[in-house]
Amino acid sequence: MSEAEAYHIPALLVESVEGLQIAPSGIYLDVTFGGGGHSREMLKRLGPEGRLIAFDQDEDAVKNAFDDPRFMLVRSNFRYLKNFLRYYGIDEVDGVMADLGVSSHHFDDSSRGFSFRFQGDLDMRMNRMAGMSAADILNNYTAEQLADIFYHFGELRSARAIASAIAAYRTTRRIITTGQLLDILQPFTGRDKEKKVLAQAFQALRIEVNGEMDALREMLLRSLEMLKPGGRISVISYHSLEDRLVKNFFRSGNFEGEVIKDFYGNVETPFELVNRKVIVPSEEEQRVNPRSRSAKLRIAKKR
Repeated sequence: MSEAEAYHIPALLVESVEGLQIAPSGIYLDVTFGGGGHSREMLKRLGPEGRLIAFDQDEDAVKNAFDDPRFMLVRSNFRYLKNFLRYYGIDEVDGVMADLGVSSHHFDDSSRGFSFRFQGDLDMRMNRMAGMSAADILNNYTAEQLADIFYHFGELRSARAIASAIAAYRTTRRIITTGQLLDILQPFTGRDKEKKVLAQAFQALRIEVNGEMDALREMLLRSLEMLKPGGRISVISYHSLEDRLVKNFFRSGNFEGEVIKDFYGNVETPFELVNRKVIVPSEEEQRVNPRSRSAKLRIAKKR
């Protein structure tokens, strides 16, 4: 296995790239470069005149960049894609690829603090040069703010109790490591659902640290603006919060899912759904790549 493949095994690779119906001379975006799996597959389908611009805010992803004249990697959050495209003189693109999953590299690197499987500092920042770490949030947010994070982003019923336990713990010492957070969460993890509760709690913190939901909304809006008519967007999500946003936006053009109809009763939406039923990994893919189990793919075409 190559270094890039070890960094992240892309889920629904063929389905997501085929869904873009890549034109050999087109301009495409991979807004979540990571290990470069989707970009590599997209480049295979591009001709000499085609272009691929990839985005990733993590310095570790830069090591996976390709030496290819058709390819450019921008180290930035995908929410700023329109600004960078305009800077490079690009007014519209033929397709956008987004794999919203956290790279295996991040989960497996104990120094990043993304996983409850390892002892390490509670960082969780995709861009370690900016913003507050998970430890900063746990130590500085009010109990009410923490409860909102765990409830809305982790969908934890015990959100208020967890927030209170964190507030009580930090009165005697600062919360710095994943081990400390596991100790705080332990009373809320029954034997039958321990991993699920821990995963939800760590997910909630990661989403807050990186502003993931706001960034996703911004990326989808800017992608719509930059896509040419007939251009396609392919998005893989991994939890219900993301999938709901993508589903609503593709179906109605807004994040609330409010359907607007014209005088004749036709739904007014900027997109045509390519797949009305969400695409999920096959049993074989889930067996080979267990982390793909929660992946959901939605593809839409701009009208």
